Amino acid sequence: MKTFHITAPDEALRPAIQDKIDNLNKPKGSLGRLEELALQLALMQQTTAPALRHPCHLLFGADHGIEREGVSVSPREITWQQMINFSRGGGGVNMFCRQHGFKLLLVDMGVDYNLSGVPGIIDRKVARGTRNFLHEAAMTPDEADRCLETGAQMADDCHREGCNVLCVGEMGIGNTSPSSVWMHLLAGIPLERCVGAGAGLDNAGVRHKLDVLAQSVDRFRAAHPGLPRAGAFGTEAAALALSHFGGFEMVAAVGAMLRAAELRMAILVDGFIMTACMLMAARLHPDVLRYAIFCHEGDEAGHRLMLESLHARGLLRLGLRLGEGTGALCAYPLLESAVRMMNEMNNFENAHITKYF
Repeated sequence: MKTFHITAPDEALRPAIQDKIDNLNKPKGSLGRLEELALQLALMQQTTAPALRHPCHLLFGADHGIEREGVSVSPREITWQQMINFSRGGGGVNMFCRQHGFKLLLVDMGVDYNLSGVPGIIDRKVARGTRNFLHEAAMTPDEADRCLETGAQMADDCHREGCNVLCVGEMGIGNTSPSSVWMHLLAGIPLERCVGAGAGLDNAGVRHKLDVLAQSVDRFRAAHPGLPRAGAFGTEAAALALSHFGGFEMVAAVGAMLRAAELRMAILVDGFIMTACMLMAARLHPDVLRYAIFCHEGDEAGHRLMLESLHARGLLRLGLRLGEGTGALCAYPLLESAVRMMNEMNNFENAHITKYF
């Protein structure tokens, strides 16, 4: 598996950053989560004057073999149709990228359609969808490595352009299913609490989805009898789950997150699926979490539980379930406000205001 070398931010600067925050002309702690964001960004950048530069949004697209089992209300062709729509600027992700000044990069990791001639879509296709993990591994270890490498390369490309804040999104019908399995295996949460309606399954559909995923996990364990219990997966077991259940777009997202952390970039984490990708990244390299900003807490069953397992809270709760990274993009102005607070607010001394605490 591709190796990453992630180091946590140096804590030596924390007292100076906190002192600056506490001496801005406001009651101590009165800007709440903005103060937490400012501290996190300043530590990442190792400065008391953080900045956000050239924000980029990576959107990886791919199809899933497990979709053939009827685990999604949306048909498979929606993946390629939406990717073309994104390339023409017509998606939700396009609107939010335009609004907040993000460069959008669309990457075909494994869409079950020939998109090679579509302008604006980067062709990194591994295969036309993963295999059906009810019956076999979704991808080989070599394919997983290729996805990790592609994600890392895309993060590198953004960094070379001056980017220090990276948002990651996905497009792939059926990808709440592998996300639910990763959540169960890596966080140790009962599978029935990890499985939700996805794009809109009814109660019978959710029960069917749970049955398919439970069978898939049982067969995975039967094929690998030495696996630890759910929630106790180390790096080796996590890597096995990555390739057995993951989607090409999800594994590429993991690679992008890990490389972004290597480069000390802020990583904006969207909803259920991208949180599952960050959970996987954290099981492979725990220090990646120091660079993660969890932006949106969605309505998908278990998302709050998964965030709690990571000791994280979403910045927003807007009821979004679109995917594509849209919740993370909506949260970006809060990062801008945190940075402006650090760089534009006066302090008590310069403002000639009595410090009363």
